[in-house]
Formats: sequence, structure tokens, C-alpha cells
Amino acid sequence: MESISHNLIDVNGISMHVAEKGPEDGPAILFIHGFPELWYSWRHQILSLSVRGYRCIAPDLRGYGDTTAAPSVSSYTIFHLVGDLIALLDSLSLSQVFVVGHDWGAIIAWNLCMFRPDRVKALVNLSVAFMPRNPAVKTVDHFRSLYGDNYYVCRFQEYGVADEEYASMDLKFFFTKLMVMRTPGGGPISFSRASLELSKEPLMLPSWLSEEDIEYFASKFQKSGFTGGINYYRCMDINWELTAPWTGAQINVPTKYIVGDVDLTYHYPGIQDFIHKGGLKTHVPLLEEPVVVKGAGHFIQQERAQEISDHIYEFIKIF
Repeated sequence: MESISHNLIDVNGISMHVAEKGPEDGPAILFIHGFPELWYSWRHQILSLSVRGYRCIAPDLRGYGDTTAAPSVSSYTIFHLVGDLIALLDSLSLSQVFVVGHDWGAIIAWNLCMFRPDRVKALVNLSVAFMPRNPAVKTVDHFRSLYGDNYYVCRFQEYGVADEEYASMDLKFFFTKLMVMRTPGGGPISFSRASLELSKEPLMLPSWLSEEDIEYFASKFQKSGFTGGINYYRCMDINWELTAPWTGAQINVPTKYIVGDVDLTYHYPGIQDFIHKGGLKTHVPLLEEPVVVKGAGHFIQQERAQEISDHIYEFIKIF
């Protein structure tokens, strides 16, 4: 880990913290993390793929970790998030990169490929499948119709509530509970403090997660808070409006999609049929056969670190 370099780079009006390792002249991989995560979520892939000759680049996204947190909710639209990454590539003089995304990072990666496919050699996305824009219903309304007001996406719309809940929690407990979570038995996921603290019994860390890992996440979020990351959700309906010109657009880059079979996102209504019966392929025509990892949860690049690193390598090495 000590061999990973860390720099602050001015991009798109913010200062972005970027972790990097690997030969400067090697093919570059841009890793995009999710919520509530950091560059650190890619630590295993950075180490594994850099020794195979790849230049691995993993920023803390806008509002996270040591990157600037813009004060306005409206500064977290998908155009800001993709714009930050294009500016980062420009600052590093990288005309094209491989892109690997997870969770919100996967959403950003899908949009990056849709807006600027010229900058992407190939895409590997984890957890969150591409969901085409539905012109008939706004994004938050869609989730509300499925799960009700207590669903976390809906809860996050009220400014300050979830932010303050999380900030007042024992963050080591919070991150441990979140990362070991598996498919629920039913009902909407609220991620409220009350639901997370239903059981305060000590949690056993799985073999893939260390006390040091939990401490890193907890210490960074103790400093930054959660508002930046939650603002991504608050911009969902703004994004729906802004991306109207891309209604029906396809993702036309070579793509591999990987998900764990006990990942919460693999159990949305209708998602498995969409992934496996041609729906995803219709919108992502250069998609390889999706990979479902048995027994893996949401934080799959940490839980199955070597397996995911190998999947990434085996896919991108052909380009």
C-alpha cells in the first residue's frame, strides 16, 4: 500500500485526490468508486493490476475523502461527475482509458461511456446494471412507486436528515454493518440509523475485511461527512431532466458486467430477467456474457478481490 502514490489535481473547478500506481507508459485503468466509498475500495485491484503492467488511477470522487466537497446540491449532477473525470484524464494527458466502476461509480461509468465513448477503450462495471432512461417517470418517483417513502433513495432526498444520522453514528459499526450486508428478507432498504442499529451485537469481520480497512473508511468519513455522497442521490431527478437528449441511446463500448448473487442490486424487481434475457444486451450491444459470482455481496471488488482483478485483466488484455 505504501507504494501507491497520492496527489491532489485541479480538475473542473475542484481539487481531486487521486491514488495511482503502475508504469506511467502502461495502459491506463480509471477506477470509479461508489457510495459510501473511496479510492481505497480499489486497493486490491490497484496492486494486482499495476504489477501486470497497467497504470491504475483511482480518485476520490467529488464530495468524498480528500477531494473537494462543493457546497451546492446542484454541483453534483451527472455532468459534473463525468466532467470531473474527463478533466482528470486531460490533466494526465490520457486520450483513452479502460474504465472500471462499482455502485454509483458504475452509474457514472455508464454515463461516461454514453457521453464520451471516444475516451473509453473498454468498460468493466460491477453491481449496478445500465438502466435506460424512462421518459414517462422521474427516477425518484420510480423508486418510490416500487418501495415507498422509506426506501433509502427517497429518504436521501430530504436535505440534512440522513447526513446527520450517519455523522452521529459509530462509523466503525456503520461501515462494518454496511459491508457485510446481504440480500434482505424483504421490504425496502432504508439504511436509517434505526434499521442499522436494530442489533448492536458485535459484528465479526469477514476474512476479506480488516480492522485497518474499517478504520480507514471511518476516519475519512468522520472528517468529510456524508453530504457530498448523498447529494448524488439528490440530483437523480435533475439528471433525469438533463439527460433527456440521450433517451434511447446505447452504450457502444466493449463491456463486461459482474454482480454477486446476494448483492442487493441483483434483487430489484425484474432486474435478473433484464440482465439475462436480452434487455441489457439491447442497450449495451457490445456486452460480454454477464458474470454472476456465487455467494458474493455488494462490495464485490473487496470481498472477491483476486477473482475480480482476474476478471478485469482477462477482459481488458485483449484490447
